[in-house]
Amino acid sequence: MDRSTLPAVAEELLREIRKAFQETSQGMLKFIFGPSAAPALDLVDQRSVTRVKSPSGRTLYQVLGSSGKLYTCYSSCHFCTCPAFGFSVLQKNESLLCKHILAVYLSQAMGACQELAVSEEQLTNILLAEEEDEG
Repeated sequence: MDRSTLPAVAEELLREIRKAFQETSQGMLKFIFGPSAAPALDLVDQRSVTRVKSPSGRTLYQVLGSSGKLYTCYSSCHFCTCPAFGFSVLQKNESLLCKHILAVYLSQAMGACQELAVSEEQLTNILLAEEEDEG
């Protein structure tokens, strides 16, 4: 076997292993979390999840949704401000979570969260802005 083809064969083998792993893990996530899995993985791939932390340690997550709207998620109480969470999770009880909350959990597990340090006042303003949007 030619020495120059060995790295090419190894690279191709690694690509196939990576592809098989991704398909298996996506399949498992889809089985567990239903239709939210693929869109949540897309959000993680797009680095759409930001962990917002204040000096006191208060933390929330902001997820830039596929529509371009920013949603606030609270992993500590398993809540998202998106309409899908309100309807499918809270109202209809059809799902355990929305794609934004799942994206938060996946990005935490994969170390793929963006980080944003804010002052206590800035965090309060984020929370108040969410309250105004809902009201």
